[in-house]
Amino acid sequence: MSTSTTLAAPAMVANVPASEAPAAWRQWLARHRQAVVLPVLFIGAMVIFTALAPGFLSLDNLTNVARQSVYLLIVSLAQLLVLIGGGLDLSVGAVVALSSVVGASVMAAVLQAMPDSPGLAILAGTAAGLASGAVIGLINGWGTSALRIPAFMMTLGMSSVVFGITLLVSGGVPIYGLPPEFGQLFGFGSLLGVPTPVWAALAVVVAVYVLLERTRYGRHLYATGGNLRAAELSGVRTRRVSIIAFMLSGVLSALCGLLLTARLDTGESNIGASMPLESIAACVIAGVALAGGVGRALAVVVGTLLIVFVQNGMNLMQVGAYAQTMVIGAILITAMALSRKS
Repeated sequence: MSTSTTLAAPAMVANVPASEAPAAWRQWLARHRQAVVLPVLFIGAMVIFTALAPGFLSLDNLTNVARQSVYLLIVSLAQLLVLIGGGLDLSVGAVVALSSVVGASVMAAVLQAMPDSPGLAILAGTAAGLASGAVIGLINGWGTSALRIPAFMMTLGMSSVVFGITLLVSGGVPIYGLPPEFGQLFGFGSLLGVPTPVWAALAVVVAVYVLLERTRYGRHLYATGGNLRAAELSGVRTRRVSIIAFMLSGVLSALCGLLLTARLDTGESNIGASMPLESIAACVIAGVALAGGVGRALAVVVGTLLIVFVQNGMNLMQVGAYAQTMVIGAILITAMALSRKS
């Protein structure tokens, strides 16, 4: 009697008979599928690359991954703000390049005029770079909310316009003559053993998290993306909410461009080309809804790390760049397929 009872116990899953356990598990997975996909993909990638990529979990490599993830993470959080509001920003890569060129040009000009004031040059270049991103974001937000141009077409068109402006400003060549202190501090500097760009990214993560989870604007942004008409009837100024989201996206993308400029020590017009696809991939993998109204900052952090870890692991395995692009696309499709609602 006791033996049969002991054998029957494992057949019970949360008080569900053995015959009904598979159905119960399927129902649980159906309800929590979107929450399960990201951890499964992340753990799977870590296990695979730990086994196949030499030195994957070494301290030097993890530090390198942290530094590499900064730039994509900031742009992904910029993309998150727009996606939650029901939009899409394909101009983030072009804004990265524009801020790099504008910021570097202003820094070089101010430093040439006042060689003894590198701090002023850095301040002026940083302000100019961030302002350029804010202006592009304002135009994107105004076009999508006031003119009712679909975000896909508006930001795709602005991407082309901004890229043209970037080439016009730079002449298609790198811009040199930046203050050495800029690269030393924001490109290769560290604080408490942590690279300065990582601190910048952490500050952005905290700011975006607080904005979305603890402020009135965050609630209005979710409401706007979730149901535009209902938000308007509830008194939400959806047009202003959308414009602010695009402006924040522009500013964060510009910040990424400035940090890359410090890393490269030049203003470059050809950086950021892969940012739109990779930032959207990081958000979608993290469960952000392309239709709007759904998404969390901390999940995007994990999604970004997943992409960077995959890229890093393939680099250690000496996988070519073309194959890496294919793998990232496959991960995106897989995440979409697994996280779809039944």
